[in-house]
Amino acid sequence: MSGRERVARKAIFITGGGSGIGRATARHFAAQGWFVGLADVNAQGIDETAALLPEGASSRHVMDVRDRDQWKAALDAFALASDGRLDVLFNNAGIGTGGQYVDMPPEEADRIIAINFGGVVNGIYAGLPLLRATPGSTILNTGSASGFYGVAGLAVYSATKFAVRGLTEALEIEFAKYGIKVRSLMPGFIDTPLLDQVSADSNEPARNRLSASGFEIVPVERVGEAAWEAVHGAKVHVTVGKMAKRLSRLARFFPGLIAKQSKKIDGLGTAGH
Repeated sequence: MSGRERVARKAIFITGGGSGIGRATARHFAAQGWFVGLADVNAQGIDETAALLPEGASSRHVMDVRDRDQWKAALDAFALASDGRLDVLFNNAGIGTGGQYVDMPPEEADRIIAINFGGVVNGIYAGLPLLRATPGSTILNTGSASGFYGVAGLAVYSATKFAVRGLTEALEIEFAKYGIKVRSLMPGFIDTPLLDQVSADSNEPARNRLSASGFEIVPVERVGEAAWEAVHGAKVHVTVGKMAKRLSRLARFFPGLIAKQSKKIDGLGTAGH
């Protein structure tokens, strides 16, 4: 591949790229000819994702989104591989621990906040120089349907997704002067390994309990497609799945009705990614 072809190739950097939504998005963008930076704390997961992509279509970056020094090192290495381009920064890494608030150790709450929200803040700070140097760039953040209305049994997780939503909306306005779009994905329950977790008050995986209660579980590939739509569309928030769309409408027009929905979800496990 010539230098000119490399420069013309668009590039996306994905945290949480070793599984789930990150892997699905990597596959979708690579299929469109993009170069993909795969970042994750799980080196094996990165290798497994890279093996699904075309040869020469990715770079690997083992990192923890809570560590700003690791962010800088990863993006410096990515810039060398992408010829300085960062068309999309996809802040996707997250954890989805559920359970009643009174049962959650404060240390676990700290970890959820540091990864789900602090990781996004760190990524944006680290990525800004490359984003500003790449015309038409986009910041894409993974939110959740639980960012439209607080979900019982997911209080801290839901709060982090409210924070991601607020940050996205504010920076969409602030960064317009730099030519940087800021978008979020707002998925409902997505078919990822997180749904196989067992909550503290049940021996049954969240996936089984959700299905038994009639909740939609969206194929993870749909989120990869939605990420493409978010990057190329005009909507600040892109919902994924019927439940997310419904919660978005209710939060806007009928917030009092959402409490009933939240009570049904209480204790079922993780929402979103």
